[in-house]
Amino acid sequence: MEHIVTVQDAVTAFADFMEPTDSELDAIETEMPVILADIELIDAYITTLDHVPSELDARRLRRARRRALAARVELTRRSATALEVGA
Repeated sequence: MEHIVTVQDAVTAFADFMEPTDSELDAIETEMPVILADIELIDAYITTLDHVPSELDARRLRRARRRALAARVELTRRSATALEVGA
């Protein structure tokens, strides 16, 4: 007798109860500026992997780091404000 456990797992892996909740989607939306800034930073790092970074590459990295840091600071500030208002 053959077991169909792997087929069952594949079928239930995409069931409705596996979808993100509204609060999870809201959290993702709130963190989206940080996510996009991190993607930009990673792109800047990837660009410099195959050669010695030029001055332009160095500026792009510094700019991407500043944007990522600013996005994190803004998210932290908004979170702290929301906690103060909610408390």
